[in-house]
Amino acid sequence: MNKGPLLFLGIFLALAFSWTGIVLTNHLTVGRIGTYVDADTGTAFPQAVPGLARRGKLVYQELGCIYCHTQQVRRPGFGADDLRGWGERQSVPRDYVQQERLLLGTMRTGPDLMNVGARPLNADWHYKHLLDPQLTSPGSIMPPFAFLFETRKIVGQPSPKAIQGLPPQYAPPPGHEVVPSHRAEALVAYLMSLKHEFDYPESIPVNVSGGK
Repeated sequence: MNKGPLLFLGIFLALAFSWTGIVLTNHLTVGRIGTYVDADTGTAFPQAVPGLARRGKLVYQELGCIYCHTQQVRRPGFGADDLRGWGERQSVPRDYVQQERLLLGTMRTGPDLMNVGARPLNADWHYKHLLDPQLTSPGSIMPPFAFLFETRKIVGQPSPKAIQGLPPQYAPPPGHEVVPSHRAEALVAYLMSLKHEFDYPESIPVNVSGGK
């Protein structure tokens, strides 16, 4: 008796049940998750990313930032994400419901960026970090993205967007200024929009005794 068809059917059913249990079930479960409305303020979280930041997300993808930075904070006790200041709570599926494409990342060559917008870093810091990471983070292995900036002659009044306080090797010639390109502005707007500080019911840790 040829048992080949029966063996094939058994393997097929095993794979089908595995796919249903692991992929389809999780997809249906996550698909039902929506925003959470704060009862005190009536504000829905997570909030949608503003237009400039949405364009910055495309720049983030184009530059390959996803290959060195993650956007997923592990819960306290599973790694040192909280001790590094990457987030005070773990990331949960609801954090991503407003995103059409998730950029969870592939490895942590650089720090996690899930909450980089909540850190005490202003736009000027981000611009200098992109121009040359050594200016803000000595020893960083991140490559410079100087092509995102333009050195141009000052016509009339200096641009309010010009980067101030640059060291001699980056200081522009007299009568010139270094300004971020539209891509740099969008990228920085995206980075500063990355903040997930709201505590959803499912993000609050539960101890072993069942209490919060």
